[in-house]
This record gives sequence, C-alpha cells and structure tokens, in this order.
Amino acid sequence: MTQPLPSSAQPLKIGTRGSPLAVAQAHETRDRLAAAFDLPEDAFEIVVIKTTGDRIIDRPLKEIGGKGLFTREIEEALLSGGIDIAVHSMKDMPVLQPAGLLLDTYLPREDPRDSFISPTKSRLTELDEGAVVGTSSLRRRAQLLNRRPDLQVVEFRGNVQTRLKKLADGVAECTFLATAGLNRLGRSDVPATPIDVEDMLPAVAQGAIGIERRESDERMAHMLAAIHDRQTGERLAAERAFLAALDGSCETPIAGLAELDGERLRLRGQVLRPDGSEAISDERTCAIADGAEMGEAMGKDMLAEAGPGFFDWRG
Repeated sequence: MTQPLPSSAQPLKIGTRGSPLAVAQAHETRDRLAAAFDLPEDAFEIVVIKTTGDRIIDRPLKEIGGKGLFTREIEEALLSGGIDIAVHSMKDMPVLQPAGLLLDTYLPREDPRDSFISPTKSRLTELDEGAVVGTSSLRRRAQLLNRRPDLQVVEFRGNVQTRLKKLADGVAECTFLATAGLNRLGRSDVPATPIDVEDMLPAVAQGAIGIERRESDERMAHMLAAIHDRQTGERLAAERAFLAALDGSCETPIAGLAELDGERLRLRGQVLRPDGSEAISDERTCAIADGAEMGEAMGKDMLAEAGPGFFDWRG
C-alpha cells in the first residue's frame, strides 16, 4: 500500500541549520518537492536546529572538531524521528554517515567557484604586500599562502552579513565566500568577483545541496528520487571518493572538482600543507561510471606522494 503524501495536517519536517543560506536551501528543497508532487507549501515544515558549529563562533573550526560540527545535532533529530529529512551544504558533510542514515539525493549544483570579496579591490593580485585577509577555511588559507606567502591571514568566521561587517570595520581587506551561497541568497549587492578554478580550486562538493534520510524510510526514498539530480550525483561520487581516500576533514586543506564532458568525467584535486609551503595537484579523466573508483585511486596516490607529516599544522 502506498504511503500517504504529506499534508497540512501531517507535514513533512525538513531539518536545517538556521543561517539564512541554510534556510534558503531548505526552502529550495521544499519547493522542488512541492512542485514534483503538487503539494501546498503548508504540507511542509522547516525545522531549524542549532548545531555545535553555529553555537561556537569565537574559535577556529580545527580547534573544536571536524565536519560533524555542522551536522551532528541535525542527524540526531533525523534518527530520533524529530524530522523526516535533513538538508545540508555538501561541503560540510563527512564522507561517512551514521548507521541508519543515507545521503543519496542531490539538487542541481550551483556555481562551485569561490568569490573574492572586497569593498576596495576586485582580485587577489591587487592586494598590497602584507595585506590582511580574513578566512576561516584552512583550504583557502593554504591556497592563499601558497600563492602569496606575504599575506597576513586572520580568522574570519560567521555568515555573509557578519563577514561583510568585519570588512567594513577594517578587520581585513578582503575575504572569500562560496559563489553558490551568494547566488542562492540573491546577494548581487556584495562586491564579489568569482575566482577561476585554475586559480583557486574549490572545496570538494562546494555548491551542492544534499538531502539525508533514514535508510528505512521508503516514503522519503520515493519522494526524494523525484528531485535527485543525476549529474550532480555523478560529480560528487568522484569528489567524495577522492576526499574519503585522503581522510579529509576541516583540519585538512583539500580541494577537488569533478566536471562532466559528454560521457567523460574530469577530476582535479589538490592537497596542501596547512601553511601553504607546498601543494600537490593531480588531474585525471575517466568514463562517468568509473568516477568514484578513479577518485579513490587519485586520493590514495596523492596521499602516498604527500607522505607522513605533510598535513602537520605549522601556522
């Protein structure tokens, strides 16, 4: 017997973090499900859950844990039945999910590039020697110092509004944000310049939204299949296999991007010393169906090339 669809009397509960971007991503998920099944908006309920990463904003992420900082409480609510699905920014997601949960639905990927944000400059090359740059990302820090070791990099956490205020207050001359987030928030007012991936390879899965469910929930498996974007799934299969092979976390500067060209997949990857003093890069292509296998192999080869001690913090 087919299970009933959500209704205003029994709404589908969508769990999310509380930042404006996270809520916008939950709304996009709701809207796509509503359109796919011809449901009214009140057949869904957005449930905001505050995570450890949201509560602790005065310390670098590497000091308080890994990627699970932005997912743990949401996944606990999913496992307990407090919510029906969880919506995540995929670049925040660990490569392994807790037992009983499944992450196999992705919305169409937005622009994966980073954007350079500054009220006075339009690109990295315009920064004066010794300029102060704000970022909370170990990847961006390492990539910046690899190209410009003269820069001073300071901790810069918070949402879009918080970071823009810090720039206005002169805490730093520039910062970086994911282009996808700015696009999803409609923030065309932000002084942003997208950075070519040849100059700054983005975080693995940047720009992608993932939807997590209970493995045993057949109703949600059926509903989510209707909004899954196959091409995003193919790209992320390669990128996340690459990340898993490197044992990636918030403490490891890793970048990766898969792109499709016809029936072929191109994967670029980069690992860096946290202080930016050394970077290892690789690029491979394969049939789309072999993306995960190639990503894993590339990650293992780069890990072997890096050798022990490569990721030691020297900042």
